[in-house]
Amino acid sequence: MKENQQTKQRDSFNSRFGFVLACIGSAVGMGNIWLFPYRVGQYGGAAFLIPYFLFIFIIGLSGVIGEMAFGRAMGTGPLGAFGKASRMRGGNWGEWIGIIPVVGSLGIGIGYSVVVGWILRFLAGSFTGSALTGEAEAYFGALAVNFGSIGWHMAGLAIVFICMAYGISTGIEKINKVMIPAFFLLFLIMAVRIFMLEGAKEGILYMLKPNWEQVAKPETWVYALGQAFFSLSLAGSGTIVYGSYLKKTEDVVESAKNVALFDTLASLLSVFVIIPAVFAFGLDPASGPPLMFITMPKVFQMMPMGSVFAVIFFLAVLFAAVTSLVNLFETPVEALQEKFGFSRKKAVICIAVIAVLVGICIESGDSVSIWMDIVSIYIIPLGALLAAIMFFWVCGSAFAREQAQMGRKKQIGRWFEPMTKYVFVGLTMLVYIMGIFYNGIG
Repeated sequence: MKENQQTKQRDSFNSRFGFVLACIGSAVGMGNIWLFPYRVGQYGGAAFLIPYFLFIFIIGLSGVIGEMAFGRAMGTGPLGAFGKASRMRGGNWGEWIGIIPVVGSLGIGIGYSVVVGWILRFLAGSFTGSALTGEAEAYFGALAVNFGSIGWHMAGLAIVFICMAYGISTGIEKINKVMIPAFFLLFLIMAVRIFMLEGAKEGILYMLKPNWEQVAKPETWVYALGQAFFSLSLAGSGTIVYGSYLKKTEDVVESAKNVALFDTLASLLSVFVIIPAVFAFGLDPASGPPLMFITMPKVFQMMPMGSVFAVIFFLAVLFAAVTSLVNLFETPVEALQEKFGFSRKKAVICIAVIAVLVGICIESGDSVSIWMDIVSIYIIPLGALLAAIMFFWVCGSAFAREQAQMGRKKQIGRWFEPMTKYVFVGLTMLVYIMGIFYNGIG
């Protein structure tokens, strides 16, 4: 009875449109804007896109549907959902396992918030022009030193937690309704401008003509799988939480398709902005982690009206980063509310304090990259694997199908059980193993 009362009092999205935008916001982030163009540049342009699209199709049909349906079925985030799943089998061990995706989401959010601080600094520097004068390496280096961006880091966290304090329908849903369409519009403007650059055609052709030697390399497929997996924000955390706020009448399958579609469009927009721009000015499309904070500022320095387009670019990146960070922190916030009965604002304040204290500690030396590697390689994929096992195996295929079918008029096909229980769980396990083997494929 108590659980039912809590479910009725629970905040929710006002519409499927708002829910889908929030899920797109959680998926569209640095993985799309920074890592995806780098991987495409590194692994042969279109050669990387072939396996990437294949894995997006497979994962979008199974993993995203599963996490959304799991959250909605249990009416709670991973901590409570794992607990309820284990109780279906007569056990009380689920909540202990559910701690893993909660910790993973909090951990990656803390590391991510440092990067959001860098984005804010580059946005401000684009307005003043300071980010586009002198050496781009030196400008970024001043931020990446010990405690070099504390102020910007704290400003980014303030933006995120103020938005979150307003709740789901009046906070998270509304900011995604503004920021996600704005992101797509700003990147479309950027794409049109970049296509007009002399030399951009070579970059576009690089994206459209596969290098079949690269397609034949197993490494290309491994990294494409990792990119597809993390691009869709599958971590056994944020998508489950957002699913728990979804009404029973909504169609989870259609929502998952829309999330996969628009996340892929965001990735393609990013790559069709960055790769042609890099080709146009003779820079390295596989320049790695510096691509966004060093290579792109160099592009803007050489472009006519570069400062204007630098503002557009970093504003769009900020929108994507904030919506992702909101999703990452929502998992631990929801866990405090459900497990300990905290009010929304009290839970947000607690997570904000943790994010500030730990975030400051990891701003020294190489701590940020080490922190992000540990969380993204060892915790995030494990959380996704555990969520898939809990929903498709512990709860069972019949229960999973029933929950995914809820709110959908058209019957889900026979593909559901083999694709979810075996293919998706198998791929998730592969991502985890290969992530460790390759020292982080995502």
